[in-house]
Amino acid sequence: MFDTISSQASKLINLTNKIKNNQNSKTKLITITSGKGGVGKSTFTANIAFLLSRRGFKVAVIDADIGLANMQVLFNIRPRFTLFDYIDGIKTLDEVIIDTEYENISLIAGKSGFQYSNHSNTFVFSRIVQDVLALNQFDIVLVDTGAGLNDYVKEFLTISDNVLAVTTTDPSALTDVYSLMKMLSFDKNKLMLCFNHTKSYQIGESIANSLVNLAKKNRLNNDFMVEYIGNVSTSANISTTGRLRKLFTKEFIYDDSTKQLQLIIDFLLKNIH
Repeated sequence: MFDTISSQASKLINLTNKIKNNQNSKTKLITITSGKGGVGKSTFTANIAFLLSRRGFKVAVIDADIGLANMQVLFNIRPRFTLFDYIDGIKTLDEVIIDTEYENISLIAGKSGFQYSNHSNTFVFSRIVQDVLALNQFDIVLVDTGAGLNDYVKEFLTISDNVLAVTTTDPSALTDVYSLMKMLSFDKNKLMLCFNHTKSYQIGESIANSLVNLAKKNRLNNDFMVEYIGNVSTSANISTTGRLRKLFTKEFIYDDSTKQLQLIIDFLLKNIH
């Protein structure tokens, strides 16, 4: 059993090194996660992708929320093929990269109701990230992970130096994001943190500082940084556009939530590597 675990760890380490050492790729990788479900992470990711595309960046979104596949709903697409068709060797990578109706945004779709057991402990999910980076076709790849901290989410987190957590002020969401902090502190230097459905920047900043103080009190890795990068206010426009399968940042460009996301993007573009 130890040999099996060791072999799996070696595979993931090798994969991580390949991604980090891919010097020929211009593509930046950002993994967006939450810990708790229902905080608006996928909506956040899709709208971040749209605003980046409007700034001229070519963006690929990988729906790594295994089993739910929310991205195809948000981009109003019925994909013929998904990332699993590539993983299973049925289709090529080019065939599973789908053009959306939005210029400069491509989607690699997930699959609703997919069962984990077919690909247990093989690291095939994060391998697709390596292959997309190796294409050198995109400026930014956004990976939208599932909720929780299962092995598949951990896999996507491990291979990315740019991890952005989206949370809310809900106590259970904060508990989950603190668990995420503890896990990442073992082998990461930092976590970017954004508060969704939060009225003001200052509220998010205050809670972020409390989380950092709690981490210090519990003696997490002293070199681990939590960078609070902004908030997105609650807006009726977000839920309305979601039901219509539209992106609120396109339909309501002057909404406070859109402006707040623009500020978050300003930070990301200056700090990701």
